[in-house]
Amino acid sequence: MRFNRMLLSTTLVVVALVIQVSVLARLQLPGAVPDLLLLTVLGLAFVYGHLAGAFIGFGAGLLADLAPPADHAAGRYALVLCVIGYLAGLVRPENGQLKSAAAPMAAVVAAAIGSTLLYSGVGALVGDTAARQVGLGSLLLTAAIYDLLLAPFTVPLIMALARRADNDPLAESQTGGAQDVSKGWLPASGTGLRIGSQRGLRLKAARARATRATRGARIKGIRRL
Repeated sequence: MRFNRMLLSTTLVVVALVIQVSVLARLQLPGAVPDLLLLTVLGLAFVYGHLAGAFIGFGAGLLADLAPPADHAAGRYALVLCVIGYLAGLVRPENGQLKSAAAPMAAVVAAAIGSTLLYSGVGALVGDTAARQVGLGSLLLTAAIYDLLLAPFTVPLIMALARRADNDPLAESQTGGAQDVSKGWLPASGTGLRIGSQRGLRLKAARARATRATRGARIKGIRRL
């Protein structure tokens, strides 16, 4: 991934994790917790594709595994978001732009249900029975509802930021848009600075000649008088 993608993805993931841990997790809503981190991974994967979505999902999940008050094995949520980011990148919209809200919203519901099922499945393999105590059906329903209500306020914004960062002047210069301009600044002989200095010397010489001609004309006029 390009540096601007990495910087934006890291910033969005950290901000989403802080909001989720410090705000959403303390709302004490019935059932699941609104998963802002999941929506962030989805929004970035819809623009950057499946490979970037997998890397971003793994990094975001690993941060969630290590951030307090995490009470599960490290790497569990990283695996879940890695799979979700990869699958979301496979169904991303054309050119990373939304033409209709139906498909992304369906993807959000599928991701909310799929991540809950995968997280519970991995937990069952390692002996975590928390999902059974709360009720898997309640978790699936509330996770889908909460994420579906939160998605219109987050996913389009994240996608817009990702597209804007992906089309910045630095990225455009790498695609050849600014290469033609750079040729004008870097001619075959010398540099742009050298050309600028040569032009400055020529202007100074022209001004000096004009000043001398003016003084000569004044002297001739005085002599005639």
